Amino acid sequence: MRTGNPTLEAVAREAQVSRATVSRVVNGSTTVDPKLVERVRAVVERMHYIPNRAARSLAGRMSGSVALLVPEDLSRFFADPFFAAILHGITQRVDAEGYVLNLLVSSGSGAGSGGGTIAKTASYLGAGNVDGVVVVSHHAGDAGVEELAKLVPAVFGGRPSKVYPGQTHYVDVDNVAGARVATRRLVEIGRRRIAMITGPLTMAAGADRRDGFLAEMAASGLEPVAIAIGDFTAASGASAMSEILATGLKFDGIFIASDLMALGAVNVLKSKGLRIPEDVAVVGFDDSPAAVQGEVQLTTIRQPSIRLGWMMADVLFSLLAGNEQPEVQYMDTELVIRQSA
Repeated sequence: MRTGNPTLEAVAREAQVSRATVSRVVNGSTTVDPKLVERVRAVVERMHYIPNRAARSLAGRMSGSVALLVPEDLSRFFADPFFAAILHGITQRVDAEGYVLNLLVSSGSGAGSGGGTIAKTASYLGAGNVDGVVVVSHHAGDAGVEELAKLVPAVFGGRPSKVYPGQTHYVDVDNVAGARVATRRLVEIGRRRIAMITGPLTMAAGADRRDGFLAEMAASGLEPVAIAIGDFTAASGASAMSEILATGLKFDGIFIASDLMALGAVNVLKSKGLRIPEDVAVVGFDDSPAAVQGEVQLTTIRQPSIRLGWMMADVLFSLLAGNEQPEVQYMDTELVIRQSA
């Protein structure tokens, strides 16, 4: 026996459309495909759905603003060029739509520490202050971040730790494939004793780049010399590099899962008298400004960060208009060869 009013999400699941589409239909939007309108209305009638204030606010687009949520420490947000590029792309698309962008940055003490801020953010979003949200750089430990999609249309940059079919939309690069190309470059230039510095494994990008590295090493008949974990900052790259060197294990190549970490790691290698690429070849990931900041310019995997930001915002505006979108959209990476490998 059913108790209470069915949720917007329940109607969306039953009709096999997005929550945004249901919201547009029940509020009389004229932008939805007539076939979808008929399907949704049939489910609404069958389930006796009664739209609430939150659903009406989705359709009305009353605020004229969207949010970018970054559940990261403030210092990391301002230090990492990846965020600047993503913000640039998002801003381009938001400006073209005539919307205002609200920037919401958690200020916890580290990765995955923004849970309290997420709760405050959920309250803010649920009050109808924005029409949708883009979430970038989320960790598995960020309790409840995926639940934000139940309050307003949401698009994630990278795969969330929890994916709800029919509700979760995200834009990403193929991190596994990119990591395989990076590792293959080291193998192709003759390196056989290869190590890796990963990003945080609580993030899809960190875990996927590690998995791609391991897959390509296995395909090449090689075993990793060592794997250390960083957090995508230069300081963590330096620390992880020191950790690997302290083992005494010999390596002649290393894949580092971000250029910023690679910058810190290269400084440590040079301080120990190791030459790059003669003694240790290095491949990074991102092709951010950090790739060309050091004395040795990095060979790296380019991801189209500005374009990624633009696409995240574009998917969000499509959802706000009631248009169906693929739940996952991947963008290509490419190898950029410079001095380090």
